[in-house]
Amino acid sequence: MEKYDIAVIGAGIAGLTAAIYAVRAGKSTIVLEGKMEGGQIINTINIENWPGDMRVSGVDLIRKVKAQAEELGAKIDYVNVEKISAMDGGFEILGDMDEKILVSSVILAMGTNPRKLSDAMMKDAGKRPVSYCATCDGALYKGKNVVVVGHGNSAKHEVKYLEGICNKVYNIHHDEKIPEDADAVFVAIGRIPATECAKGLVEIDGCGYIVAGEDCHTTQPGVFVAGDARTKTVRQLVTAAGDGAVAAEEAVRYLA
Repeated sequence: MEKYDIAVIGAGIAGLTAAIYAVRAGKSTIVLEGKMEGGQIINTINIENWPGDMRVSGVDLIRKVKAQAEELGAKIDYVNVEKISAMDGGFEILGDMDEKILVSSVILAMGTNPRKLSDAMMKDAGKRPVSYCATCDGALYKGKNVVVVGHGNSAKHEVKYLEGICNKVYNIHHDEKIPEDADAVFVAIGRIPATECAKGLVEIDGCGYIVAGEDCHTTQPGVFVAGDARTKTVRQLVTAAGDGAVAAEEAVRYLA
């Protein structure tokens, strides 16, 4: 069974930043990612608020941060974490392939996942494709009619992007009927914290976010949280990176 000083759950900006700080402090560190590194920023074509880069794509930015973490010595393993259990002297992490990893400290950086359409709206969509990423799939519907479900900032971003590709873009609420001439449905109705694996380990609020202050300490000693999964008021790349650095420093201090 593998054993590490620190396990980081999630390979977005928060998780990879935490890994960079952890390995630079001399701690053996593994990053566990269930899907693909980067989280939601890989869907962003132009990031204009990352210090030092006036314009950088989410894919390019995360590629650089991942390479930096690996070059410094962090290990990245693609596994879905199903459960984290506290035990004498540390924690046991169970993956979806019955993989077990022992660690002395954990940094939770799982981020969030897109909120899905209701069953009723999925039925209304019928055989039309449903996408949760306009930058990923928008080009497939060049010159066609599409609908964006949602009215928050994310939905406005999707609409603006698709208007440069598609013939017509409808923008509707999640309880409205989908226009009959729409060829595809793009969903932007909010996000849900991906904190299932931490239930029973740390305190989670009614919306699914892990309760922690600016020091990134959870209610479980030795477990810290960074990024969008934490209770906070600002969720941006720079605040995620800041959380990652703080969480790693606090984990190193805990281990000492």
